[in-house]
Amino acid sequence: MASEENTVGKPITCKAFVAWEPINLPQLETIQVDPPKAGEVRIKIAATSICHTDVYTLDGLDPEGKFPCILGHEGAGIVESVGEGVTSVVPGDHVIPLYIPQCRECEFCTNAKTNLCSAIRATQGKGLMPDGTSRFSCKGKQIYHFMGCSTFSEYTVVAEISVCKINSTAPLEVVCLLGCGVSTGYGAVLNVAKMEQGSTVAIWGLGCVGLAVIMGCREVGAKQILGIDINPERFKKAISLGATECINPKELDKSIEEYLIEKTNGGLDYTFECIGNVKTMRSALESCHKGWGKSVIIGVAAAGEEISTRPFQLVTGRTWMGCAFGGWKSRDSVPKLVEAYLNKQLKVDEFVTNTCRLKVIPDCFRDALEALHAGKTIRHVIQF
Repeated sequence: MASEENTVGKPITCKAFVAWEPINLPQLETIQVDPPKAGEVRIKIAATSICHTDVYTLDGLDPEGKFPCILGHEGAGIVESVGEGVTSVVPGDHVIPLYIPQCRECEFCTNAKTNLCSAIRATQGKGLMPDGTSRFSCKGKQIYHFMGCSTFSEYTVVAEISVCKINSTAPLEVVCLLGCGVSTGYGAVLNVAKMEQGSTVAIWGLGCVGLAVIMGCREVGAKQILGIDINPERFKKAISLGATECINPKELDKSIEEYLIEKTNGGLDYTFECIGNVKTMRSALESCHKGWGKSVIIGVAAAGEEISTRPFQLVTGRTWMGCAFGGWKSRDSVPKLVEAYLNKQLKVDEFVTNTCRLKVIPDCFRDALEALHAGKTIRHVIQF
């Protein structure tokens, strides 16, 4: 733990889960976190969760994965100090780090058609801060950042454009999920698909993102919401969040595409792929209704994978599209999502399956990772 004395302008010594190399479990280490430079913010992380994207990188499937690094991009905390020129947050503010920044000035930020931002993309993809260096070190070695967040640490440093202030009454161990999973699935329905009331929809993958898609579908008034997963243990939660039926493709005597087209009299209005498998991406597209069906890819496939389908599927009116972070302009939108949660307009607690405190269970990261791999948890929150 960092000392209770004033840490502003000084390196902080704290605990973090360091991924030294792909495949191997991150180790709980003592690291040094340098003070924030101009335009940067140092945050004391209160809570973080493991997302499948963290696992994807840890498994060596991310072409931008840099090791050794501190993973984690779904967290929340309190500002400890800020660098020169920072005006949007001050020490003591409750915040959520954002893996998609929002500079509000680049060609992406000024275009209403996207939520992407190019301001620090080049350095973020290399595991570095905007000036091309790292704020982390351990055992004399530089440790890379991850997705501009690195929330698997008691303290982290992020760019000012990669953090937003939120209502201080919100429980950080819950709203940390708005840093990725819940926002991603929910926003894919509202911002990307722009689904209409009365639509028919199918969702591949009933993890956190897929369940958030279901929640969004129910909110807009979809009349038929079909959840698809090979793990039937996820069906109860899916139904509780709004699915009208759940389907295990392994129990069918025909392909999932054939089954869905027959069941929906020609195909679905919307489909969402939340797994990151190129085969299910194709299935989702080809289960769409000819003429107007729209399929949204949310899951991230392994490096080198390619999607394919017959051009006729698109020529006959289906649309294939993708999205990141649910299409939300991050700094503008996440504080509003937190307010929606506080006003009981958005469910988030329901996605927290387990919580553990690092002080009490040092092996909590291993336990959380194993539960996620086994499909036994939606989100396992680690509190520092």
